[in-house]
Amino acid sequence: MQVEEARRLLADRLGGGPGPPSPETAREVIADLARPGTLGPLVRRLSAGDRELAECTRLSYRHVLGFDKLLLLPGAPWFMLRVHFWHGAAGAAPEDIHNHRCAIASAVVRGAVRMECYERAADGVPATAYRETIDGPGGAWRLRRVGAARLRLTATERYGPGRSYGLDARTLHRVVSEEPAVTLFLETVAQRAVTDVYVRDGAAGGPRAVTVAGAGRAAPPPKTPLSTAVYRAELAALARSLGC
Repeated sequence: MQVEEARRLLADRLGGGPGPPSPETAREVIADLARPGTLGPLVRRLSAGDRELAECTRLSYRHVLGFDKLLLLPGAPWFMLRVHFWHGAAGAAPEDIHNHRCAIASAVVRGAVRMECYERAADGVPATAYRETIDGPGGAWRLRRVGAARLRLTATERYGPGRSYGLDARTLHRVVSEEPAVTLFLETVAQRAVTDVYVRDGAAGGPRAVTVAGAGRAAPPPKTPLSTAVYRAELAALARSLGC
């Protein structure tokens, strides 16, 4: 697939409607784009140097959760298409339970991940709730402690190559990557300015931020953009693995 063809697909399916796209619409789009015969040529073209390379690398970074988060196609405010390179057990600690500002969708390209979904419940495990904001695209995360909460696990499922899922903005979840994996990730139009983050009581050193005595959690570390060389090398390696 050519870059502009992918951009038109995303814009036509996700942009300009009377309301935000549904999680199922986002899932259908990401499933189409994640097919090897579609994704392979696209990332090969991008690794060779797309005209938006500077913006893509500026907004690509090693996430605090331990995976490389690469922007493929910017399309704010309607969409942002990314690829995530998970490093498995060698990465950071498992992520905190959280939701998003928008409906999201993800498709597994290589390896496997486990999805856990949660809900607030009086009989759930104790946790501390935080409210997270971000200072614009590529900006710093900021956490504010909200108070005590209880969460109950409602579902868990393993996703391997070719499988995809969509979640609405408020669905509480976390992704566990116990082996190297590559996922294609789609953000849709923002529906709110904040996300909710829950740290289970007794969790050892959550990844989003460090504990500060008497102040809950400090701000997470700043984002450090990936170099152009790393960005292009990771995409080229993915393209080769997809036969392109």
